[in-house]
Amino acid sequence: MESLLAQGKRIRYLCQDETRVGMKTLTGKVITAPGVKPNVSVKWGRENFWIYGAIEPLTGDHFLYEYPQLNGDYFQQFLNWLSQQLGEDYAILQIDQASAHMTSAIRWPENVIPLAQPPHSPELNPIERLWQFLKQPLKNELFSSLQALRDRIQELFDQLTLEQVMSISSYNFILEALFYAASY
Repeated sequence: MESLLAQGKRIRYLCQDETRVGMKTLTGKVITAPGVKPNVSVKWGRENFWIYGAIEPLTGDHFLYEYPQLNGDYFQQFLNWLSQQLGEDYAILQIDQASAHMTSAIRWPENVIPLAQPPHSPELNPIERLWQFLKQPLKNELFSSLQALRDRIQELFDQLTLEQVMSISSYNFILEALFYAASY
C-alpha cells in the first residue's frame, strides 16, 4: 500500500453486491379509508435480471451494471468493467462470500483488491441499503415487460445522487476506519 501511495495512486474503498430485479410484484403497504380492504394487483412473473453494483461510501460514487444472471463469469465481467471505470485508481472491494465471488476461477484485476466480509452478515455491507432504497419505489407496481422494468430501474438510477448514496451507505465504522487510515 505504501508504494501505491508513494506513486501518487488513489486508493478507494468500495462495497459490492448484486440484487435480483424481476417481474414478480414487490408488495408493500397501501393506505385506504378505515374499514376498506386494500386491493392491489399482483403479477407472479418469473423473468428477472441482476444488477451488480459497487458504491463508495466516502464519496457516493456508484458503479451499477446489469447482467442476466448471478455467476462467476458475470462477476468476472463486472470486475473487469469496474477496473476500467477506476482508471488509475485502486480499490479495496468489500464483498460477501458468495460462491461466485470466492471461486478460484476469478482473476482479480491488478487495481481491485478483495476484502471478504464475514459470512452471513449482509448488514455489514452498505450496498444492501442502496438496494432497499432503489426497490422501494417499485412496490405495488406492475410492469408490462422486462424492458418496461429496465426502463423504470434506469430512471431510478438516473435520479440517484451522490449525496443519497453517501447518506445511505456512510456507516460510522467504515468512515471512522477510512479517516483513521488516511491520517497515516
